[in-house]
Amino acid sequence: MKKFLSANEAVAHAAAQAGCIVASAYPGTPSTEILENVAKFKDTVRCEWAVNEKVAMETAIGASMAGFRSLTAMKHVGLNVAMDPLMTFTYVGATGGMVIISADDPGLHSSQNEQDNRNLAKFARAALLEPADSQEAYDMVLEAFEISEKFEVPVIIRLTTRTSHSSSLVELGDFNPKPHPQIPYVKNIKKTIPVPMFARGHRLAAQERTAAMSAASCESALNKIVHGRKDLGIVTSAVAYQYVKEIFPEFSILKLGWTNPLPKKLITDFASSVEKLLVVEELDPFLEDQIRAMGIKVVEHKTELNMLELNADRLQNLRHELLGDVPEAKVASVDTTLPTRPPVLCAGCGHRGVFYVLNKLKATVTGDIGCYTLGAFPPLNAMDTTICMGASIGNAAGMKKAGYKGRVAAVLGDSTFFHSGMTGILSALYNNTPVTTIVLDNRITGMTGHQENPGSCKTLAGDAAPVSKSPRSRSRWVTRRLLPSPPKISPSSSAFLSTRWTATRRRSSSPMLPAVSRRNSRRLVSSRLIPRSARRAARASRWAAPR
Repeated sequence: MKKFLSANEAVAHAAAQAGCIVASAYPGTPSTEILENVAKFKDTVRCEWAVNEKVAMETAIGASMAGFRSLTAMKHVGLNVAMDPLMTFTYVGATGGMVIISADDPGLHSSQNEQDNRNLAKFARAALLEPADSQEAYDMVLEAFEISEKFEVPVIIRLTTRTSHSSSLVELGDFNPKPHPQIPYVKNIKKTIPVPMFARGHRLAAQERTAAMSAASCESALNKIVHGRKDLGIVTSAVAYQYVKEIFPEFSILKLGWTNPLPKKLITDFASSVEKLLVVEELDPFLEDQIRAMGIKVVEHKTELNMLELNADRLQNLRHELLGDVPEAKVASVDTTLPTRPPVLCAGCGHRGVFYVLNKLKATVTGDIGCYTLGAFPPLNAMDTTICMGASIGNAAGMKKAGYKGRVAAVLGDSTFFHSGMTGILSALYNNTPVTTIVLDNRITGMTGHQENPGSCKTLAGDAAPVSKSPRSRSRWVTRRLLPSPPKISPSSSAFLSTRWTATRRRSSSPMLPAVSRRNSRRLVSSRLIPRSARRAARASRWAAPR
């Protein structure tokens, strides 16, 4: 059975075929489509959007500890959020097979940085596989579950934007998704509770496991040698292999699919079989640095390969430098005399009014990750900072705590608020730091393509969710929210910014969040963005949330 699939779709098919029971993720380009396609197999896979990557990782870990196969997926910066549970779980070890998809973004097509998560896989002592196309993505996910259970280790599969979104024919074999049998759960606190007395043994076991995996990777079919001319041998991995095949087709190639831990003996044998060794990889010199540390001499070159997305032209320039038998590729340069056309918020977007008002008020706006980040660009020019998800509130609190005298507003979306903004607002309240926070409520995760979140009242599978953000709901918000009418941008419509509360004042029965009186909430979270007369208008306006 063959299908034309992207690598993201292939991962979803492989998860179903491997008998994955639980799949949890937070959407983020270029990984988003993985869980959306896993949801097509909801009869056999229990899949969900988690509120953030850490929770998604912990959910998958819980399923693995119970003896079931699990998968979690996230973009490269999402793995930063999930590193806390991962770093300990690699010590504890998997029971049911657990696969982690990390989708890196060389070239920063949709990200705020260009980190290479192969480094995090090595740091965490997890197994790492790198597919070069959709077929390998499918095959490697199937193999990853087997590796995970054999070595009791989570397995990271590193995709990139190019592999995630490129499609090719995939041989699915006898495709028949069904749950994999549970590995019986046995209580064993020496394994699952890494207090220092047990964790020291885990550390030694992790070292022994890494050595065993390195030996196994030398024999694995995931690594292969393509024989050719011996005067130059090339070590490569992932999508870089496709470019090497195109530009250096006549030379011997060691294509690595299992890249952590490295198959050192295989690399040493390959290096001894060729006259010179060249390493070609995308982003950091992850392979090259380790190969040099093994005492193997690697060809040096001036052509830049370790920054931004790799392509055939860059490899052609490398061949031009090393061999001189091809012309130098012409790379078009940007004409700096042309006017730029930065991205803008969609026509008719209700958030435009918010940024229009903030700009008129000359407020310093600490922004966040989402489509509203585009409020930074002309003609709105109304955002000053963006760091990571949920940082807007902490950044604003830091400015106010430091004594910054200007008007400050933290702006973030609803999905980001659920992701990591809630802790920021709680910290600001706890530390008595006045912060004006604006939640741009889409009732959906807007930036990554309209995925459900706790505010949309639906799950990934389309089921009704018991979470609501209505002011009359039982949610435990501790501040007050006013709802503007987006199409109106008159001076009075900006009055919602004047509230002396920041999300909904509620009498809380929660032992963790004491009830906040109106007087105390005014004292805790005050705003000077709008004159007193406008604040009175806001309280009387039809946008005021019912108490």
